[in-house]
Amino acid sequence: MMSYSPERIVCLSSETVELMYALNQQHRIAGITAFARYPVGLHRRHPVVSGFSSAKVEKILAVKPDLILAYSYLQTDIVDACIKAGVEVHVFTQSNLAGILGMIDTMGRLLDCVASAAALRLDLQQQLENAERVAQGLSQQPRVYFEEWDEPMITGIQWVSELIALAGGVDVFAARARSGAARDRVVSGEEVLAADPQVIIGSWCGKKFLPESLALRPEWNKLPALQNQCVFEIASHDILVPGMTAITRGLPQLRALIQRHFS
Repeated sequence: MMSYSPERIVCLSSETVELMYALNQQHRIAGITAFARYPVGLHRRHPVVSGFSSAKVEKILAVKPDLILAYSYLQTDIVDACIKAGVEVHVFTQSNLAGILGMIDTMGRLLDCVASAAALRLDLQQQLENAERVAQGLSQQPRVYFEEWDEPMITGIQWVSELIALAGGVDVFAARARSGAARDRVVSGEEVLAADPQVIIGSWCGKKFLPESLALRPEWNKLPALQNQCVFEIASHDILVPGMTAITRGLPQLRALIQRHFS
């Protein structure tokens, strides 16, 4: 029986681009999103055919893809147009660490490189387990507020919440984080004050985090995080991407920030 393996793949989100390189399948990439960051130099190697939630479908079709990889309901309109044009599409929806690892398994099957995907998944799983072992030995588990956006204030998604726990912190909005939709993760200033975080980490997707702006919010100068200068930034492309980079780049930064002050 003949097996099918796509040879011209368009990646509409950055995590699949990085994963294809990690699996040594970059020769199949026909086009990428403008938001792809890793590995460095991508935009010189591959045509940029989309943003994230917006794209000109004719630009995608111009690179003659035989498979398009997309992520989440935010790309529904792009996906719908590509399907109507007769192109095969796979849409990922992972929102937690188990989903990220599962996405790697799926990519291994789609690209017919199951063994490489399994080895990568094992390596990432070991990184998570090692972080958890170290965190269990910490003398404190600080309360952490992770801010994904400022107006309105949106707390971090589930994989971020899980990484905070693996780094040795306690996400003060862990229950809220389980919702994939940003609108369901909106919090008020009063809720943050009640949670009394000892650490605040900002990662405003698409713009620079301004830690000095937090002191301007009513009563926030009373928070332990501000009083003890435990307000930090992690770039969104290192932690808000639902792929391996959240583990390989986001988690080490979380561990360093938390364990530097609360080991």
